[in-house]
This record gives sequence, C-alpha cells and structure tokens, in this order.
Amino acid sequence: MVLTQETDTGLPLVVQFHPVINMTEDEFFEFCQINRDLRIERTAEGKMIIMPPVYTESGGQNFNLIAQLGIWVKHDGTGKGFDSSTGFTLPNGAVRSPDASWIKKERWEAIAPEQRKKFAPICPDFVVELRSQSNSSKVP
Repeated sequence: MVLTQETDTGLPLVVQFHPVINMTEDEFFEFCQINRDLRIERTAEGKMIIMPPVYTESGGQNFNLIAQLGIWVKHDGTGKGFDSSTGFTLPNGAVRSPDASWIKKERWEAIAPEQRKKFAPICPDFVVELRSQSNSSKVP
C-alpha cells in the first residue's frame, strides 16, 4: 500500500492497494458502503482517492451551483441531475463523483435498475467540478 498525500494538507489522500489488493467493482462498492463517511473515488489504475471535506466557503459555492443546476433540470425536463455524493463508473473503469452532473433521460433509463443501485456504468453528459483552494491542479 502506498500513500501519496499527507492528510493534513487539505488535499486528497491517494492510496494504492494494487497489486496487493485488487478489488472488483462489487468489492469497491461494498468498501465505499462500509466507509460511508468518506468520499472515495477510484482511478482507472485502481488507486483509491479519499477526498477530505471541502472548506466551508467552497461548500456554499457547491450548494449554489447544485441549486442552479437543479432548477434548470426541473425546468428543462430532459434529464436527471446528481450531486457530489454520486459515483459513476467510467468506461476506463475509474469511479468518479463530480460536484454536480446531468445525464440525458434516455441514457439514464437505458441503464438496468440493478446497475443504478451501485456506481452506474455511465459517463454523465454534463459535469461541473468546482475548483477550490484545497484542489490540486492535477487530477490523481
């Protein structure tokens, strides 16, 4: 296991389990369920990214951003919106959770109900990632 960030910096903690532990999609989902208090993402290479809470000011900005997207989603009616606690399995195998996202209704409805209950295998049509002072310019 390799830790690549210090936890007191306000930056994400990147933990590499592979090749010692190679979690399947179901095992990663269960790991996240057991650790619900943490915001966990996974790179295509299998590295875990444990995100710290955002700073208070950034949280307020995220709230406003999600509210605006929510109003648009409700008014537009052509898709479904998601907040920052939603994980998506991308085509390269990474599991990411953007600050806000939107998926066209037809694409969302094409996903099996069982897949929707985990980290749905879909790349959102629109994502917003609010960059705060605690964010690095490099995505792990």
